[in-house]
Amino acid sequence: MTAGRPLGSAMVSLRWEADPAQGLYSISIAAELAGLHPQTLRIYEREGLIDPGRSAGGTRRYSQNDITRLLEITALTGDGLNLAGIRRVLALQEKTRQLHAEIARLKAAHRRTTGPPSSAPDRP
Repeated sequence: MTAGRPLGSAMVSLRWEADPAQGLYSISIAAELAGLHPQTLRIYEREGLIDPGRSAGGTRRYSQNDITRLLEITALTGDGLNLAGIRRVLALQEKTRQLHAEIARLKAAHRRTTGPPSSAPDRP
């Protein structure tokens, strides 16, 4: 988040970058950011589509990652999927992310054991 405001002839600029997984938003703010009703967020939580963090007092705290997921859920419902279908799509997307991470890890391990690819000239 970047904010700036003039202060005399100088410009004051504040820059704050939060961890996208950190729960910052109350349910009402998260619902507004996602364009949903707060009750819809409670339903999505009950259905296991979203799992917001909780404050020490038990209040739901939604992260930027949660807001992004809510927007994705909204897009999927707009495409005609029901909650069970959305749950399946989200699970498959998570599995795909895990597999891509595993592939990257295996490639890095392979490079460490075999060294960089050689650039030997081709022989006729």
